[in-house]
Amino acid sequence: MSRDQKLILASGSPRRLDLLNQVGIRPARLMPMDIDETPKKSEHPRSLARRLSTEKAEAAYGAISGDLAWRNSYILSADTVVAVGRRILSKTEYMEEASAALHLLSGRGHWVYTGVCLVTPGGQFRQKVVETKVRFKRLSTREIEAYLASDQWRGKAGAYAIQGIAGSFVQKLVGSYSNVVGLPLYETALLLNGEGFDVAAHWAEG
Repeated sequence: MSRDQKLILASGSPRRLDLLNQVGIRPARLMPMDIDETPKKSEHPRSLARRLSTEKAEAAYGAISGDLAWRNSYILSADTVVAVGRRILSKTEYMEEASAALHLLSGRGHWVYTGVCLVTPGGQFRQKVVETKVRFKRLSTREIEAYLASDQWRGKAGAYAIQGIAGSFVQKLVGSYSNVVGLPLYETALLLNGEGFDVAAHWAEG
């Protein structure tokens, strides 16, 4: 396929953009979608990740539907959910929330689910949910307090970003590391290539 293929990233996450750039993908447009991310009653974390990524893709698709300049674009969206069992740990905005989440994660395993949704130029929706199991070491009070002071927990699902200081908390990880950062690269590239988007088109440019 030609190099002029357009990809819209329906996310404002700098981490997802960095991950795409890592594998040579430069989105032509960023379209963060403001949707209600509140889980439904008894909704499984995996189902939530799938639903939110789909709703973001649908919103972006609707926003460009009448714009001829973007008619033949691909749209990629994603949403990451952190959970202990069926208990969903939302994005933390307050220190008390972050402290509670870190105490819950301390010394135990949890799951990270990322829903990925791709809309093709023909309007077909392709979806994938990737899961990774992460186990934290037992965190001391000192470590939790120092991490809270770093402010790296703010706005993060589960109150941590694995690519930052919290990477030192991870005792064991089973599955995709990039999934925990926010976008599973292997599965995302597989979706794109499977629908005719040439992921490797710009690799020779470095």
